[in-house]
Amino acid sequence: MLDAYTIEHEPIASIDLMERAAKAIVNELTAQWPEKEETRFVIFAGPGNNGGDALAVTRLLAEKGYHPEAYLFNTTGKLSADCETNRDLLTLADGVDFHEVTTQFTPPKLTEDDVIIDGLFGSGLNKPLSGGFASLVKFINGAGATIVSIDIPSGLMGEDNSSHNMEAVVRADYTLSLQFPKLAFLFAENEAYVGAWKVLDIGLSKEAIRQTPTLYEMGDEGRIRYQLKIRNRFSHKGDFGRALLVAGQQGMAGASVLAARACLRSGIGLLTVHVPLCNNTIVQTSVPEAMTSLDANEFCFTETPNLEGFQAIGVGPGLGKDDQTKQALYDLLTRSTVPMVVDADALNLIGENHSYLRRLTKGSIITPHPGELDRLVGKCADSYERLTRAINLAQTCGIYIVLKGAYTAVISPSGDCWFNVTGNPGMATGGCGDVLTGIILALLAQGYDAENAAKMGVYIHGLAGDIAAREKGETALIASDVVDNLSKAWKLLE
Repeated sequence: MLDAYTIEHEPIASIDLMERAAKAIVNELTAQWPEKEETRFVIFAGPGNNGGDALAVTRLLAEKGYHPEAYLFNTTGKLSADCETNRDLLTLADGVDFHEVTTQFTPPKLTEDDVIIDGLFGSGLNKPLSGGFASLVKFINGAGATIVSIDIPSGLMGEDNSSHNMEAVVRADYTLSLQFPKLAFLFAENEAYVGAWKVLDIGLSKEAIRQTPTLYEMGDEGRIRYQLKIRNRFSHKGDFGRALLVAGQQGMAGASVLAARACLRSGIGLLTVHVPLCNNTIVQTSVPEAMTSLDANEFCFTETPNLEGFQAIGVGPGLGKDDQTKQALYDLLTRSTVPMVVDADALNLIGENHSYLRRLTKGSIITPHPGELDRLVGKCADSYERLTRAINLAQTCGIYIVLKGAYTAVISPSGDCWFNVTGNPGMATGGCGDVLTGIILALLAQGYDAENAAKMGVYIHGLAGDIAAREKGETALIASDVVDNLSKAWKLLE
């Protein structure tokens, strides 16, 4: 445990580490609710260290001039050592209305103006809440007050919640997580319980953090910047790769255009777009910097072009699912000897023919949204199961998976997961996935390995979306806005 290592090697007493965490929490609370006389904090503390944190928070709030009310639920007569210490300290504090509940609980009257601090149970919980604590959670959720959870909403498990009673989980408006986010925070179905979350640095040992093995990692701008290649002064277009993009059926030329523009805005030396004849004029006019390769069919992809000289291939945006396209995709996957980015309809066709996955070359990347992944691995009950199956798929097929979402996951064949931190809800609009395909394709063609191409592509895609949202707002944002802001995003990294 990181806290145990910190206690031993800093060194620091566990009660002092708890005090450090409580101070960080109080700083956030007082910044959010600075009105001491008008703000009523009602704290619910459990018998473990999460409860100890909550009691320390209560005492520190009182010291700052607030008038908190605290309830400690000690129904078994067994408190953790640090919780007991903070209880004893709290009984000596002034300005606190403190109640220790051992048998009978008389609920306080709460209003929408109150702030509840949930410190019942933390990440050490190993089974669903039941009985009296489940009833208490129901009372908290129904009070109408603003709820702030310490570390994790009580009743929520840090990873897998598939078999739990979610009625017995606190529905927080805010969660103040200590040192790290929990995996469960990154899953869509848990947003209603976690609310807006923020990580508080409580000074756990950086050495221990570096040495602790984990499959999960959050995105880091510094590492992304470190991977960015510097362009030599005497470079020419041939140094930055040639890419082939196979995209667009009749009526879906826009997907070709968006992916192509994003690819060109991400450093590619030369781009060829393979399109049916009906889309040639559109692509040539909209993306004059790209060359086109024409399919024999006027309306859809039916034949693999000459693949010689390309360093990477992208396929899928707006491709369609015609029977001839299905056969042409199989031929493309079979003949390709370079890394590929596979998205959209190409993934849907693979979902109907799972054996196609075995044809992907080493270092290839697939970029499914949750629905597309479910077609590859079977219907998933929740995000945790979907992530688990995606990891298994990446390991089995030796591919990289970009599982798109609010916190897009880049999953490697080793099973490691990297979660992206850029992007916003305004990017939930048609065409943004095509933009991502174009970015990753450009990076692969420039010689970035698949892992770095995927991570950098996802990060810069979200960053461009964030810049666009600041200018346009989330409601009005469209995929073209993301493309238009790629230059600003790349400039921030350079």
